[in-house]
Amino acid sequence: MAKLNCWEFKKCGREPGGAKVKELGVCPAAVEKRVDGINRGKNAGRCCWACAGTFCEGKVQGVFASKITSCLQCDFFKLVAKEEGHNLKTAKDILDKLGKEEK
Repeated sequence: MAKLNCWEFKKCGREPGGAKVKELGVCPAAVEKRVDGINRGKNAGRCCWACAGTFCEGKVQGVFASKITSCLQCDFFKLVAKEEGHNLKTAKDILDKLGKEEK
């Protein structure tokens, strides 16, 4: 069974071809190919919490260090964590793939 990506779950319309791309632009999570497949998602669609510049809660979220606290409370993060269980990729794994590990 295919797993939902963040833009599908949140219905934000910021995926390529989405309803809000003209207004808000394409979300970095929808096009970040370096982490494609992590947590069984497309691009950063199931690890959006590690992707800088996502647009959640009506504002740009910034880098991992500044957004992770709110991301850990997100209903989508909690769903992915539950679905992936012990196979959930750690932030370190994801940031290593992105090539911009933050301490």
